[in-house]
Amino acid sequence: MAMTVHVDVVNAEEELFSGLAEIVSLPGESGDLGILPGHTPLMTRIRPGTVRIKVPGRAEEEVIFVAGGLLEVQPNLVTVMADTAIRGKDLDEAKALEAKKHAEQALADKAHEVNYAQAQAELAEAIAQLATINQARRRSH
Repeated sequence: MAMTVHVDVVNAEEELFSGLAEIVSLPGESGDLGILPGHTPLMTRIRPGTVRIKVPGRAEEEVIFVAGGLLEVQPNLVTVMADTAIRGKDLDEAKALEAKKHAEQALADKAHEVNYAQAQAELAEAIAQLATINQARRRSH
């Protein structure tokens, strides 16, 4: 039997995942993280991207998009508290492509006053959603 750690992934509205995992991979503030059972305690911010959870006995990973938030790691518990979290299978590719296009246009538009930080954040979130969709699609084939 593989070693496991309990993982909870939550947003303000709901719990998206609660269960055992062999490994959790996610985008930390300073780079990508891989959390194994027995990991050193840690608390860090997370960037928009994909949380991948390897569930024991399942070939397919659980894939969840997060738009940022906090990660807390304790010896027997990993908690992802996401600003926004959406299961990979529930993401809308057309909506993400439209959001990406809109953010790119806002950044390119020199004639109007633009909140560049907000436009860049929206672009990063849309790109991360599309990456999550692609990862979920590759894992299901």
